Amino acid sequence: MTQHYLAGEMSLLLGQLQAVATSHACVRDAAYLRREAETGPLTALGSVAVRALELTNGLCWDSLSRGDTPAFARQAALCAELHEFGTCADLLDEE
Repeated sequence: MTQHYLAGEMSLLLGQLQAVATSHACVRDAAYLRREAETGPLTALGSVAVRALELTNGLCWDSLSRGDTPAFARQAALCAELHEFGTCADLLDEE
């Protein structure tokens, strides 16, 4: 996969993250990450992937604490997709 393809795919996933965010702050954070994926150096995609996973994980926990099962299900599915993409694209260090 080319680096530009990876940046585009990351941008799409971050757009989905914006859609499942449950607060204005999370929408803003996801938009910032998306902008960074689209305009930042391609070498920063790993960092963007890690921060996107952290943000999604936080969203999942917030939804669980509020008992919002439908939001949790959407966020958890996206978290799995982000993790799979990051792993397959070799953007994440798996230990």
